[in-house]
This record gives sequence, structure tokens and C-alpha cells, in this order.
Amino acid sequence: MRSALLSIALMLTLTASVALADTTPNLGRLASPDEISSYDIDVSPDGTGLPPGSGTVEAGETVYAQKCLACHGANGVRGTAPRLAGGQGTIGVPNVRPVKTVGSFWPYATSFFAYVRRAMPYDKPKSLTNDELYAVSAYVLQLNGLIGKDDVMNAQTLPKVRMPNRDGFKPWVRGE
Repeated sequence: MRSALLSIALMLTLTASVALADTTPNLGRLASPDEISSYDIDVSPDGTGLPPGSGTVEAGETVYAQKCLACHGANGVRGTAPRLAGGQGTIGVPNVRPVKTVGSFWPYATSFFAYVRRAMPYDKPKSLTNDELYAVSAYVLQLNGLIGKDDVMNAQTLPKVRMPNRDGFKPWVRGE
């Protein structure tokens, strides 16, 4: 019975939508495939969705100096924006104020990459090239001691970075 009622409600909604389509003020337009793909930038912990490209720590230091330093400070600390480096060992310790950084809090390097990809730099989000994204990710991961100075980040290596707080998150389960 409930299923039948939902089906009827859906049909009425669709019918009303079609009828209203002719009476709307004709604001906006359909998004183009290119516009839609520019927002289809999610990345999974296993690396699914990572774009082509690569970056080194050295190149990342240059990108960081040009596009991140003003807000995040030298070496990812002491900026006006949240710290990016340090804080390892402060999460979940009784009587210790946690310092949430890329190296102490984020569970996956791919999550950090995806965040920077869609939200940074603050004044020009989504403006970094794929190579700049991999490079600045490499630089910040190296600042946190998670990769070496000569490591290269790309779609194959980034998901392999083992973040210290990877097991610090409990998967969401409905009803808990």
C-alpha cells in the first residue's frame, strides 16, 4: 500500500513539474557537460577519481610559496589559516589538546588532495593544475614526515601514503 501511495505521489509530482515547466520565468539554463564535469572531482580513499599528473616535493615548495604561504605560513605553521604540519601524537590523548593538521588528523592523503583541489587557494578555488595539486600535496605530506623529499606524488603513489590517523575514524553505520 505504501509503495502504491509513493508511486502515485511521484507521478503527481512529475505531472506538476511538466505543467509548471511551461509557466516558469525561464531563469537559468541547462548546465553543459563541461560545466558538470568541472564539479565531478570527487576522489575515493583508494584513489578512484584522481586525475592524471604528478608532482615533486621540490615543485610543491614553489607552488606553496606562491599560493599557500600567505595564509598557512612558513612550513605550514604560524599562518592566519589552519596549521598544515605537526601535531602528530596529539589526537585522542587524554589531557592533551589535539592539534589537527594534515599529518595528525586527516585519514587519507587522497582526502587532503581532494579538499585542496576543490577549495584552495581560498581566493581562487579550483585554480590549481593537476601537477600543482600533486606537488603541493607532496610538499605538505613531506612537511609532516609522511613521505621523503625525493618522493613523487601521482594517482598511483598518493593513495599508498599511510596517514597516522587512518584508523581514527569509525565508519558511519545507520542506527548507531
